[in-house]
Amino acid sequence: MADATPPFDDVLPEALRFRSPAPLVDIGANLTHDSFARDLEATITRARAAGVTTLILTGTDREHAEQAVRLARQHAGLYATAGVHPHDARQWSPSLAAAMRELHREPEVVAVGECGLDFNRNFSSPAEQERAFEAQLGLAAESGLPLFLHERDAGRRMREMLHAWRDDISRAVVHCFTADRETLYGYRDLDLHVGLTGWLCDERRGHHLRELVGEIPLDRLMVETDCPYLLPRNLPAKLKGRRHEPALLPWIVREIAHWRGLTEAELAQATTATARAFFGLDANHDAHHALEEGPRHG
Repeated sequence: MADATPPFDDVLPEALRFRSPAPLVDIGANLTHDSFARDLEATITRARAAGVTTLILTGTDREHAEQAVRLARQHAGLYATAGVHPHDARQWSPSLAAAMRELHREPEVVAVGECGLDFNRNFSSPAEQERAFEAQLGLAAESGLPLFLHERDAGRRMREMLHAWRDDISRAVVHCFTADRETLYGYRDLDLHVGLTGWLCDERRGHHLRELVGEIPLDRLMVETDCPYLLPRNLPAKLKGRRHEPALLPWIVREIAHWRGLTEAELAQATTATARAFFGLDANHDAHHALEEGPRHG
């Protein structure tokens, strides 16, 4: 007998079906995560219905970067990054560097990363992390692609390493920024971009970000879900399974706009323009193209 149970999270509750007043770019979506395997097409459809017309799929290692590239080839409005996360830095090798260099030549790949430093968990040692990060800074300089950065509890060392390379790399965004004012201003001094997530919606640990939102230059601010992680804790309805997804990005934009004193439309328009310029997306590949063309295969 066929299983009558619907796919995981196949339909969002009515209270969570938000629609952005202007097209959005989710600069950090981990759609290669196993939790999306059963309803990936529906997830992308829900994102488009919510006005999230462009998704940058995060490649945190070779396997996931290659998966992200394949998905980007199949769907209009999807792009990929390719890098090695600091948690996996111990795996860095000449062969992995060569594989990343090849991925960076793919037209679907719009950034080097996710790469950086994470001294919070140290799944790879700090020395291993710095070695892999230094190598990926070199790949970014070589390719001309922007950097998609991860940093946790390593702000000072991250700034030191970026400062040494700043004249050689193009653009860089600190994704999922959660740090303090000193770190933010250090990144501002390096002319970096900042990505904000649903961390702002967390009453336990996101309060300090609400005070800092207005100190991020609007032309340096981008938005992201980092799904399936970081589901906003203040959603107006419960979500079975607690898996985050791109269709919920308008809720995060609403929160950021509130704390910044802007309308949702103003923030959506500004962050989308910034993201499209940052990642060098084709201006002709606009929201209508992403919505109307649907899946494309090749």
